[in-house]
Amino acid sequence: MPRRHPTQHGQGSRARRRAGRLLAAGTLVAVAPLGALAWSAGAAEESPEPAAVPLENLTVSTEQVAEGLTRPTAVAAPDDGTDRLFITEKEGVVRAYEPGTGLAEEPLVDLTDVVDGSGNERGLLGIEVAPDFADSQELYLAYTSLPDGDVTLARYGVADEGLEVLLSEEHPQTNHNGGQLAFGPDGLLYWGLGDGGGAGDPDGNGQRLDTLAGTILRLDVSQSCGELAYCVPEDNPFVDEAEARGEIWSYGLRNPWRFSFDPADGSLWIGDVGQGAWEEVNHLAADEGGANLGWACREGGEEFDPGQCEDGASFTEPVFTYATSVDGCAVIGGHVYRGAEFADLAEGTYVATDYCSNTVWGLRADGSGGYEDAVIGEFPTQVSAFGETVDGELYVVNDLPGQLHRVTFAESGAE
Repeated sequence: MPRRHPTQHGQGSRARRRAGRLLAAGTLVAVAPLGALAWSAGAAEESPEPAAVPLENLTVSTEQVAEGLTRPTAVAAPDDGTDRLFITEKEGVVRAYEPGTGLAEEPLVDLTDVVDGSGNERGLLGIEVAPDFADSQELYLAYTSLPDGDVTLARYGVADEGLEVLLSEEHPQTNHNGGQLAFGPDGLLYWGLGDGGGAGDPDGNGQRLDTLAGTILRLDVSQSCGELAYCVPEDNPFVDEAEARGEIWSYGLRNPWRFSFDPADGSLWIGDVGQGAWEEVNHLAADEGGANLGWACREGGEEFDPGQCEDGASFTEPVFTYATSVDGCAVIGGHVYRGAEFADLAEGTYVATDYCSNTVWGLRADGSGGYEDAVIGEFPTQVSAFGETVDGELYVVNDLPGQLHRVTFAESGAE
């Protein structure tokens, strides 16, 4: 789980919705001296969204639609015409929710015999639905595996209950496991891994390219290559570097517990859980592979460990930060709202929250390379993950209460 001391591409209606909104994204680069470091702000530059409601007048609320979950960790939606949501539970179970009938009693998937759910942050942590799920009935799952807690990516066939491990990485510490999975608009699977655990990144993994810890990976899981159960895309940023892992798409992350793609421009929004001073949100353009997000040289907008700062290093600046001890304990990255029901209120608004404070922030690009942000409400206690339906409507799950909530928007002062 994402505590301080210690997640789409598809076919059918989802593909049509995203393709209809795909826009060209530019890149803004701003360099300023900061000691021996140079900052590079590479988030997608775009025109302001034509939202009817100014961000400061937007309010968010929730409606509880299900209960009885046991420590839910992630949500995904199959594009199979059922309107279901698939919800992972920490101990290794996937539950199905249908709006008409509620939460199914019998689990869709039970991997409790292979998932290491010990401690607060290990367990079944991520889920993504295969783009052709209606035909293949395949899921992708991220979890810490028995017996040693290795962070693991696997493919699971719902029809035959078959489990195929695609990639596993040693992770001896119990915390900072990451776990988010998402298919990008390029049809490739992205997977977030934490820095390996321990306070302050003691192994310096965040600034290394020879380990998968502290990174977001980009994988072609539609085929295998040699001894690998997947292929490394030829245009990944580090495939030609001898000492680097070719799977890496971006690095310098502490614990990217939840990230998501904006279907309008293919950009990537990342909520990276902080060490104890700053929580941060990063925004990368669709073509911004190779971005270094700074950890553990940097935390938020400040230097954290000078000993992990290489001379001449260039970092991608977060687009939003807040003080951990003041405003919460762990950022929970969300989604850019692209649904139809509240499009006149919240279109183009990125929504994020904090596990402890329950504060909800809205962020929007301002069209000049900057961002506006505002507190737009509160969520129920201990939200651990967002979910998005095939049609772009938002849900959240909360941890120890074990509930599923539908997210709604309104205009403050409106009758």
